Amino acid sequence: MTAPARLERARAVLPGLLVILALAAGAVTLAIVATHNSTPAGRAQQIQQIAAGLHCPICKDLSVADSPAPLAQQMRQEIAEKIDAGESADEIRASFVAAYGDSVLMTPPRHGLGQAAYFLPLAVIAFAVLIAFLVLRRWLRKPASEQPDSAAAPLSASQRRALYKAVARLREEEPG
Repeated sequence: MTAPARLERARAVLPGLLVILALAAGAVTLAIVATHNSTPAGRAQQIQQIAAGLHCPICKDLSVADSPAPLAQQMRQEIAEKIDAGESADEIRASFVAAYGDSVLMTPPRHGLGQAAYFLPLAVIAFAVLIAFLVLRRWLRKPASEQPDSAAAPLSASQRRALYKAVARLREEEPG
């Protein structure tokens, strides 16, 4: 392969590689954000974190941490009592789910239909990477008509004259 051909191929590959790198960077970022788990330092932060993960049953658009409703205040008090009793955050959430159902959770549950919220984005990203790979592969593969045919014979003198005459006729017919 000649140097100009290699350079042309590299220019053709570069945009596809940039797309793949961008998708990979996005996937790594999502993985880091999804696995980042900070533990609360104090009791107040634990209460805030648990309350922020629960919907207020009265005002559905607010979390228990943000709601001014009396029921939300009672729920925050109950969270504090359960933390003082030594219950874990998961146990506290489970008790509220038992009392109010899955709708009390701000994030979808990781079982049943709620799993779709966690796995669907990953499936979409995997599908996008597959499509990008297939498009890039097709884009880089030249069609047979563009491949140089080393077995093609050069034009004979009579064929060359006929070609020049045809081109001259086309130029005369052009409106100018």
